[in-house]
Amino acid sequence: MKQHPKIKVALADDHVLLRNGLAAVVGSFGDYAVLFQADNGKHFQQQIKEHGEPDIVLMDINMPEMDGYATSQWLKEHYPLVQVIALSMYDNENAIIKMFKAGAKGYILKDSEPPELKRALDSVREKGFYYSEMVTGRLIHTINKMDEANAPKNEVNGLNDREVEFLRHACTEMTYKEIAEKMFLSPRTIDGYRDALFEKLELKTRVGLVMYAIKNGIVNV
Repeated sequence: MKQHPKIKVALADDHVLLRNGLAAVVGSFGDYAVLFQADNGKHFQQQIKEHGEPDIVLMDINMPEMDGYATSQWLKEHYPLVQVIALSMYDNENAIIKMFKAGAKGYILKDSEPPELKRALDSVREKGFYYSEMVTGRLIHTINKMDEANAPKNEVNGLNDREVEFLRHACTEMTYKEIAEKMFLSPRTIDGYRDALFEKLELKTRVGLVMYAIKNGIVNV
């Protein structure tokens, strides 16, 4: 029986022990093999030229010389078929949003259990994205129904122009106070927009709003 080639994974993280541990876990999954490891973005660029293009990269956000944001952006420009999963030590909303804007297709916390890492790898490979439990509700429902005709379109049509404008601003690194100033509204009104969208879209976090906007074409990454 012919065996399928293993999915090639690259690791970019400046913490050697953690990176080696990740490599061992990835290798234990059977369908995946670690193609190479890198200490930072500059080292990653050298490694990809030497070893070739991986299918998926587990990308640390905070690295010296060239961080995860810059490396993901570089990958998006030079190797657009490579899928990035961001690795974060903390549930940092702004960092996660910035990584998604740089082209990441998913994110997991570094202290996640191996089964979640496996789910993340499988999901990115099969569906093209992975969102942890932090992003829940209607977004996940919408993503799972992406292939159904008009599903995303119908969801977007349920939003008014000001809600769409707020969503676009929410996809930036602006604070809610800065968004209020940009839209010439009070912070309380902006909080109202946010809470109304949380309820309407059945989401719980700003990251969820960003992912909804990306998947429905309200913003482009």
